[in-house]
Amino acid sequence: MAQGCIAVRPMSSVIGNVNNPNQIMHPGQWQVSLGYRYLHSFRHYLGSEEQTQRIEQGTQVINDTHNFDLGVSYAVSSRLSLALNLPVSTNDRSSLYEHYGNSLTANPDQKRFHTYSKGIGDLRLTATYWLLDPMKHSKGNIAIGLGVKAPTGDFNVLDQFHRLDADKKDYTVLKAVDQSIQLGDGGWGGSIEVQGYRQVFTKTSLYFNGFYLFSPKVKNESTGFSVPDQFAARVGLAYALIPKHGFAVSLGGRIEGLPSIDAFGSSDGGRRPGYIISVEPGVTWSGIKNTFALTVPIALVRNRTPTWTSTGMKPGDAAFADYLISATVSHRF
Repeated sequence: MAQGCIAVRPMSSVIGNVNNPNQIMHPGQWQVSLGYRYLHSFRHYLGSEEQTQRIEQGTQVINDTHNFDLGVSYAVSSRLSLALNLPVSTNDRSSLYEHYGNSLTANPDQKRFHTYSKGIGDLRLTATYWLLDPMKHSKGNIAIGLGVKAPTGDFNVLDQFHRLDADKKDYTVLKAVDQSIQLGDGGWGGSIEVQGYRQVFTKTSLYFNGFYLFSPKVKNESTGFSVPDQFAARVGLAYALIPKHGFAVSLGGRIEGLPSIDAFGSSDGGRRPGYIISVEPGVTWSGIKNTFALTVPIALVRNRTPTWTSTGMKPGDAAFADYLISATVSHRF
């Protein structure tokens, strides 16, 4: 899901809480889930250096995103499951420079205008396989996932942008909204992911997961935006605070972002590559059929990496959030 101006889209898994053996899916079992994620991005970075003058001058770009991730999964066996995820989001982006001729000097009154997008995003289907039988290895296991992303989200969302005529009168033109609030990227993709856990003490488990999306399509001709790869990874410790009632707390680190250069094919087109490294505290409640998880990743490192061009790497800036709010509730039947 979008991380400010870095368009990291929602790619959550519906595998559940692997730290709790009761949450391992049995053959023929279904699970439905609803995830929610919110961010407010406003801090501009050029590389890893914050451009503090943007906030001081009031010229920062602000993105507010509410994302809902609908998921359903089915256990083919105790080791193999299939999952379908569909994101739905609403986005609000306000700025100065995108209006009145794409120039801050053309906006002397410092008027801030908004553009919006809302709707479904890109659908993802994933098959996940446990390397060990989870019914026999409750203290540690690793799962490998392969997925396909379909371009179901609108990748050419349009909205009104403000301009001034020769008499300095305001009028609007219909244009594509910024890539960070486009609902989809317009390309098919393939993903690979790994996740697992290992009990290290009586009440403490190590967890980890990683994800990479390969996007072979180069760019959208309608907008000129790139169709980039993306990645995410998490690692940390979960502690069973009240095991009898299924309450656990966790603390870990996470990284997510867009690479400057894709793994396959050309990296042409407009993109804002970069990454965010966060510390991620969380709390989880797990029952026999239900799970609730809440995490609040807090940004430690924000880096807007250079963009690849045919003439070399080009630096640029992007806006990032201070933190995210991420919650998931799931039910099995």
